[in-house]
Amino acid sequence: MDAALDRLPKTRVLVLGDVMLDRYLWGDVDRISPEAPVPVVRYVREETRAGGAANVAHNLAALGCKVALCGVVGQDSSAERLRAMLADMGADASGLIPDSGRPTTEKFRIMAGQQQMLRVDREDARPLSASIAARLLERLSALARDCDGIIVSDYGKGLVSLALMEKILAFARPAGLPVVVDPKGMDYAKYRGATCMTPNESEAAAATRLPAFTDAEALAAAQALRSQLDLPRVCITRGAKGVLALDGDVHRFLPARAREVYDVTGAGDTFIATFAALLFAQAPFFEAVELGNLAAGVVVGKLGTAVATRQELAAAAAEQSAPARKIFGPGPGERRALGELADRLRAQGKRLVFTNGCFDLLHAGHIQYLQESRALGDALMVGLNSDGSVRRLKGPTRPVIGQEDRAHLLAALAAVDYVAIFEEDTPLDLLRAVKPAVLTKGADYSVDTVVGHEEVAQWGGQVRLIPLKENRSTSDLIDKIVAGARR
Repeated sequence: MDAALDRLPKTRVLVLGDVMLDRYLWGDVDRISPEAPVPVVRYVREETRAGGAANVAHNLAALGCKVALCGVVGQDSSAERLRAMLADMGADASGLIPDSGRPTTEKFRIMAGQQQMLRVDREDARPLSASIAARLLERLSALARDCDGIIVSDYGKGLVSLALMEKILAFARPAGLPVVVDPKGMDYAKYRGATCMTPNESEAAAATRLPAFTDAEALAAAQALRSQLDLPRVCITRGAKGVLALDGDVHRFLPARAREVYDVTGAGDTFIATFAALLFAQAPFFEAVELGNLAAGVVVGKLGTAVATRQELAAAAAEQSAPARKIFGPGPGERRALGELADRLRAQGKRLVFTNGCFDLLHAGHIQYLQESRALGDALMVGLNSDGSVRRLKGPTRPVIGQEDRAHLLAALAAVDYVAIFEEDTPLDLLRAVKPAVLTKGADYSVDTVVGHEEVAQWGGQVRLIPLKENRSTSDLIDKIVAGARR
């Protein structure tokens, strides 16, 4: 991840979209108006921030990228303020085309403490006139000659039309320029042929006419978008549930990374800016998605339209990639840690394999079984029945070896990456926490008798049955030991 972040200052990004000025009036509320049943906000201060596609540009600048912004503004003081802000952040604002027939889009928010009380929008969402559209395309074409990729930030304010998208893609494809789109509306036909699209759940559901709120539904919607629009890749941002990333036929569910959520305003802008910039910097797709997800987690911990700096992103990435221990005990805290570990593995593009058992008196059959399980993925997690769980399953004389010793013996094996002790009679809750790509069990089972097979199928995983080594069992070993002691 560090290498990709280090390349960002050399990455040139062109942003096209609906630019806005976000205005905030901050105040205090301690009474209700006598004139109407509304709160009275006592003015404290005002603040302006770059919004819409301008916020995407601000996020890119905070990451150290070279940024150029194309859009349409009015001939008003708000446009002057936006240009000054873009100049301060080092972004090229020469692509902002003035249109005397419309105002600069503004979102005016009245804030009391950390609570948004009211938002007032000033906008004209009519399609651009032919002359303004021609000037915009001319400037866009000139700026595109010196960029590594294009972000289209469509807020549905009349700028991003079918004709404009066709012209963008027509010169981007031959030049090898990736085009990443944050879409709007219900008809996504105009985005056909883009490199990647990043709708949120509601937008994906509206565009596909499919539900997109469970994991399985979101995956089906992403696959539908990819198929219908000839998209190599799709990301669906899912708020508190994180991000679904689809690259061809391979998908990953990445959880939300926010520790605290104060304000989700602009989180989508941060995600697409970070993700696209890293993609343009030649980072692997799933790595770019994970870092975009981390950046969004940083900004929702801030109030109002905000950005994540490269330093903040590097710190968040370092925290996520901290080395994990091999043995995890039972209990809710350990279960959460296991879930986070599994999320990190998925974010790194790794295939997690899960199996479970008592593993009392390890023997050659166990070793072969674990080796073959590990060969099915990139990391093997073994769910280990606790002593109490073994007693309930095997009887009062078992286990022969206690859970801590069994866990350490398993962890010492080269084939085993992680060991998770569970108190329950089955590993179902543990499976739900880690969501493995592969669940293995001995071939003395059938798939439909394996605990968790239905759940694994729901998140797109599979169950694999491993042939067992003949004449190898813990019970046989114990019987031989007991028989030998009696002679």
